[in-house]
Formats: sequence, C-alpha cells, structure tokens
Amino acid sequence: MKPIISLLFLIAAASFPLSADESLYYEVTPFVLPTGEEIETTGIALMEDGALAVSTRRGRIWKVTNALSGDPATMEWSIFAEYLHDPLGLAWRDGWLYATQRPEVTRMRDSDGDGAADVFVTVADGWGISGDYHEYNFGSRFDDQGNLYAALCLTGSSRVAALYRGWVVKVDPRGAVTPLASGVRSPGGIGFNPQGDIFYTDNQGVWNGSSSLKWVKPGSFLGNPNGNVFAARDSDKSIVEPSFTEQGRLHEAMETVTDLIPPAVIFPHNRLGASPTGIEPDLSEGKFGPFAGQLFVAEQTNSMVQRVFLEKIGGLYQGVAFPFLKGFRSGNVGLFLSDDGVMFTGGTNRSWGARGPDSSSLERIRWTGKTPFEVHEMRVTRDGFELRFTEPIDPDTAVSESFACEAFTYEYGKLYGSPEVDAFDPTIAVNSVSEDQMTVKLTVEPMTLGHVYAFNNGGLRSESGLPLLHPEAYYTLNALPQASTP
Repeated sequence: MKPIISLLFLIAAASFPLSADESLYYEVTPFVLPTGEEIETTGIALMEDGALAVSTRRGRIWKVTNALSGDPATMEWSIFAEYLHDPLGLAWRDGWLYATQRPEVTRMRDSDGDGAADVFVTVADGWGISGDYHEYNFGSRFDDQGNLYAALCLTGSSRVAALYRGWVVKVDPRGAVTPLASGVRSPGGIGFNPQGDIFYTDNQGVWNGSSSLKWVKPGSFLGNPNGNVFAARDSDKSIVEPSFTEQGRLHEAMETVTDLIPPAVIFPHNRLGASPTGIEPDLSEGKFGPFAGQLFVAEQTNSMVQRVFLEKIGGLYQGVAFPFLKGFRSGNVGLFLSDDGVMFTGGTNRSWGARGPDSSSLERIRWTGKTPFEVHEMRVTRDGFELRFTEPIDPDTAVSESFACEAFTYEYGKLYGSPEVDAFDPTIAVNSVSEDQMTVKLTVEPMTLGHVYAFNNGGLRSESGLPLLHPEAYYTLNALPQASTP
C-alpha cells in the first residue's frame, strides 16, 4: 500500500468522533477460574444437564455448573475428563460429549453419575500425526445429518508428514472419515453458517496473504497446495496447483485452477485481526441482539470477537467483517452461543501471545437489551454497496464525506503472508437513502474483484444523533451480481 493512501485514510478516520462504549450493549463477565489451574479454553459445549463443558490446551475437560445464569464467582468447577491430546472442539449429542483431539474424535459419558466421564469410545481416527507441534485438529459441532467436520493443520504449518494434513475431513455417524477439501494451512476453528454450509478460519502464512474465513465447498481447493499429495488417494482426481512459482494474485490463479475457492471474508492483518479462531452462528432469533442469522468469529491475538455478514454471489460466498467486542482477558479460541442468546468465549496466550493480560480465560457475554447503532448488513450491488442499519439514520449525514474507503488485495504465493498491494482510493457517492432511513446505497468506483474494501463510515449519525458503535467495515469482493433480466 502506498504511504500517502494510508496517511489519507488515517486522517479521515481520525476526524470522526469515537464510538460509544460497547458495554452499554453487551455485558462481559469473566469467570473466576479454579485456584492454581490454567483454563486455556479451546472448546465449549452445553451438556444435557445444563452444565458447560470446557476443554483446555492442557488436555482436560472441565464441567461448570449453572454457567448460563449463575454468578461466575460462585460456579462449581469439576474435572469431567483429562489426559486428552490437545482437544480443540467439543459437541454434545444424544447423551455423549464428543471431543476432537489431535489423533482422533472421542466420545465420552458419565455412566455412574459421579460427575466425571468413565466411558470413552474412539469414534474416528482416519488421519495421521507425526508428533509435530503444529499438527492441530479443530473440530466442529454436528450438522443435521449427525456429521462432524475436522480441519487438520499442516505439519509445521507448511508441509505434510502425516495423512490428510492440510485437509478438512468429514466424520459420519458411523465414524467413517471422508476427505472433503484440501488447501488448509493453519486453522483456528471450524463451524457452520445458519444455512448449514461449512466454514473454517485460516491464519496468515504461506499461500495466505492474510487471515480469513473460508467456505469449505466439498471437493474444493482452499488455497494451500502442500496437502494436495493426498488428492488422488481415494479418487482419480488430482487438484491442479497454481502455475506460478512467485507471488501472484489469487483471482489470477482462479482462472486456471477451477477448484480454487477464494476466502469468503478476509480479516485484514493488524487492522482487524491476526489469528481468527472459533466460529458461531447466531441462531438465537434475536435473544442475543439484532444480529440473528449472522456469524461471530473469535480472534486470539487481539483478544476480540468479530461479526460477519455473508452473502452468496455468483456461486461464491463473500461478505463483510465488523469489529464486535474487544478487551477480553486472554486470547480467544473457544466460542459458543446458546440458542437462548448467551455467548461464552475463552482462550490462552501461551506461546502465541495475546492482547488480553491473562494466561487463560473463560467469559460470558449477554445482550443488555439496548440496540447499538451499527451497520447491520452490507451487500454488494453492480456499482457499489447497500448498507442497512440497526437504527434509522440522520439523512443529513448521509453524504459522501461521511465515508472513507480504500481498497487493496494480497499476494498469493509461497512467501509467508503479504503486505497490502494494488491499493487505491475508490470514489464514493451516496446514491439514495430509503424512505424509512434504514438503508443507504453507495456508488463506488471502481469495483475490483479480489480486493478488500475497507470502509470507515464514521461521519454517519443515527436519527437520535449517535455515531456508529463500530464505523469500520471490511468487505471482501469475490464476484459482482449479474444485471437483472428485463
């Protein structure tokens, strides 16, 4: 990115007033952790009796009673299971707690009622481990057919030394393992959108210019070719790798690598996130605030939770990422949102580092009932974007000067990460404001595929005079809508 562009953007952003306090809208309550224990939260699930199951990097699963509504200072903690190998995903189904750990998916239950698991069953172990530190394995919850999904980190985050490293695999109810998509580098979480499609988060590194949320389309290639050695293991199909050996552009590679699926949402490095992790859809039907049907994504390095709005254009997912909540006690990894609208998150800063001051954490988030003034949805149009808000806007503030935007993309290749490249300042004009003052249409030129459009909408005000709680928005443009047929 050219320095002059960055400077202009910073000047524009600095001219907008600071947004209101997040705590007015969402109450964050840290749990008091058991004395002398490190609860490096990696997975969270709600058990049948209403207790919370919390897995940790230390290989334990803790059971926390009355977590949904009780006082976190007086919660009862007990060890439900221990001696697991890096459990990085929990799910509850039919009386069993399922844990995705490094070598296998395991189900467990307490058969004698003493509060601890005493029956352990290997459900699936159809992938390899070599002993490498980075061979993590992140597990999803169940889909409607009873399948689990696992995202397998590469060996050393850049090579393969064990079966299906660099792949997403499906585990069916019988325990059969099916390789689903290749191209994974270093995942941080895996989950679903409300429609049931699979997404995972991947971290900046080789073949990943910046961290992102990726759609796991079955049979697709997700960008990192190092795991493609297993492509022909169970079929005669091999995945074509990018033809260039130096740094290119992902949208250029898509012209020849037809299976290549671009990130649905890029989290611009150091602007929004540096290590995205857990994924949770909001299925609470408004109990967690105005964002029902959207996704929340935890962020480890910056100790945050982001909000994501997705749409499908031209057969590809794309969308926008917004800041949601910041200031958590440690580096968020585990994330859970109950149907009743209670969110839990927690994590660790061991070896990875995080903005949060604590080495480990578990925190509960509740909506206060007050609606923040936010961009609720941001959709692409043929010539720009349509922004819909949570509250009516003051139409007098819906002028082009209220919006600052820059667009950029990333290199795609073997080098670790990428600077922002091919940057430019789009021109913005306000096309229309809806009669109900809830929607603004913007004309933006040019609209360049493969670019992130980084907006600061800080000049807008609500009808009652409030600034946006979070004026920043980062839209990843993969496709444009087709012109409507007369």
